[in-house]
Amino acid sequence: MNKSLALAGALFACSHLAAAADGVISVPSAHSVKDTADRLDAALQKKGMKVFLRVDHAAGAASVGKTLRPTELLVFGNPKVGAPLMLCAQSIGIDLPQKALISQDADGRVWFSYNDPDYLQQRHHIDGCDPVLAKLRGALENFAKAATSP
Repeated sequence: MNKSLALAGALFACSHLAAAADGVISVPSAHSVKDTADRLDAALQKKGMKVFLRVDHAAGAASVGKTLRPTELLVFGNPKVGAPLMLCAQSIGIDLPQKALISQDADGRVWFSYNDPDYLQQRHHIDGCDPVLAKLRGALENFAKAATSP
């Protein structure tokens, strides 16, 4: 295998690790904002999740004469996951349904960002619901991977 190709693959694999900051997990995407959002939409629907809303923030900005790098928000969920979370702490309803922000940074990189379940657990003082939170964590990680992987 070509050494430069192997190095590029290794760098992508390392850069594909999620980074959490201020309660938000951000994962780099190998795709454009639109393609990442389309891939997420398809993965959600395949798993029986409902996409409630898809917002093109760049189009909204353009409608008022502003320029914004490509940015889309998908709002999605399923009562099979949301209801048990709300039984743990009803206040988590302010953060449900789940959201994913897909945006392009100033350097042209595309990021898939979502709320860190650990942050939600702390924010809403959730105790005794570790299996529900683990299920949420796994689902969000899988959706991020499906949307962002090459």
